[in-house]
Amino acid sequence: MVVYYLMLILGSLFVLGAVIALIVMYGTNDFRILNVGKCLGILCLGVLLLVITLPSLKYVVLKEYDVVSGTCVIEIDSSGRSPEADFKMLKTDEIYSFRDIPALDAYGKSIPYYCEVTVTKDHMFEISYKVFDVKTRKLIKTSK
Repeated sequence: MVVYYLMLILGSLFVLGAVIALIVMYGTNDFRILNVGKCLGILCLGVLLLVITLPSLKYVVLKEYDVVSGTCVIEIDSSGRSPEADFKMLKTDEIYSFRDIPALDAYGKSIPYYCEVTVTKDHMFEISYKVFDVKTRKLIKTSK
């Protein structure tokens, strides 16, 4: 959810800042190609971030979530600064990523778990997860 709100805030700030900068440039008749290019680039980036986040805003504000459940495998990607846990749902082939890594005995394609992943109705942003034992359905780990 932090990523969602960060993208929404940055998109809004980029669009607002770029529009204000273009208005100031128009008012002072200071049209340098580099400055106009920077403003248009930031405007495009802001619009892109808003296009990604605004369709899910209704679901986030109204807390309309969908729970995707089924057998999953958990893969750890530790190549970046902070490792991520990727939950791949085997039935639907959907992949959901979380920054916090569940403390489990084993990971990888050969170790299945039963997972319940809470996502927005449009399945764009992850909210939380629950990991169960695949045979006994005993809760092993849940997100905060």
